[in-house]
Amino acid sequence: MGTLKQTEKRTKNKYNTSKVHLSNIPPNFFSCYGDESLGPAELASMFGVGKRTIRKWKQTIREDVGFQRKVEMPDEIDIDELVIERVRKFERKTIRKEAEKCFPIEVLKDGPIAIAHFGDPHVDDDGTNLGLLLKHAELVAKTDGMFGGNVGDVQNNWVGRLGRLYGEQSTSAVESWKLTEHFIKMVPWLYLCGGNHDAWSGAGDPLEYMVGQPTVYQNHQVRLNLTFPNGKEVRVNCRHNFKGHSQYNTAHGITKAAMLGWRDHILTAGHTHVSGYQVLKDPMTGLISHAIRCASYKTYDRYAEQLGLADQNIFECPVTIIDPKYDDNDSRLVTTIFDPYEAADYLTWKRSKKNA
Repeated sequence: MGTLKQTEKRTKNKYNTSKVHLSNIPPNFFSCYGDESLGPAELASMFGVGKRTIRKWKQTIREDVGFQRKVEMPDEIDIDELVIERVRKFERKTIRKEAEKCFPIEVLKDGPIAIAHFGDPHVDDDGTNLGLLLKHAELVAKTDGMFGGNVGDVQNNWVGRLGRLYGEQSTSAVESWKLTEHFIKMVPWLYLCGGNHDAWSGAGDPLEYMVGQPTVYQNHQVRLNLTFPNGKEVRVNCRHNFKGHSQYNTAHGITKAAMLGWRDHILTAGHTHVSGYQVLKDPMTGLISHAIRCASYKTYDRYAEQLGLADQNIFECPVTIIDPKYDDNDSRLVTTIFDPYEAADYLTWKRSKKNA
């Protein structure tokens, strides 16, 4: 209850009609409080109240607050500037997203070329056949007209709760990035598709700085339109994994994509660490599509053993050889060879015929 004097003071304050509560004062009035050029009449006109109210507001500020900020604090950004900035950002994003739908690539070499589609490398995993991976990378680098493509998951790149799995492999995180950079810089890449393991790096993905130009690197999906010197166009569509699975066809998801929408010449994917291949023809246009599932260089996989998954690794680096002198409905436009060494010999022979 307090003393009698304190009770009298509370009663006096309760019925003191000369003051108002701070919450009833408009926030922007505080910035006008110290402006000596504004008298009660001007302030009353600005806020649509009487001069007596203005005096009450000032009295409350003076007695209950006891101080006043002299400098008006500006907003971090003006609303008009914010709207303009957001509109511009959307316009830039639209331009980028439209370009990403199908990157235009100009092929500078005459005659046939080849693309070696590397399956999931996982360069840092103890169960990965790193020796074979680097041999294939070296082959691509030294074969004239042969380029590389990667379907994703260059390394394990364990993050978050999966970071504990570094304790199950002998390669440290630092060593993993060194191996990744060594592998990436060996191959003349036409495209790299980031897989789920690669995407775990987030916005600061080091792979973006390793691949360089003019390689196309995108997470999840990369689609290219290759234009050859003779004007022929061939589309390559790589996705880390196309939606859809079948126990009867390991290339089912890619095949479904070719049948139900993606009218591309070459479609590749990885992710499941199995091999699969199917050739389709669009009856309306005659376009022949090659649907390829690339297996992984990760030969021994604890996760696959845990789930009892069957070994369906037939090829981990299939090669598509493109001869631009043929039409879309000609089976000779794209030839798929599952062994990179056989493919390199065939490409060399094809290119020698061009120069003969």
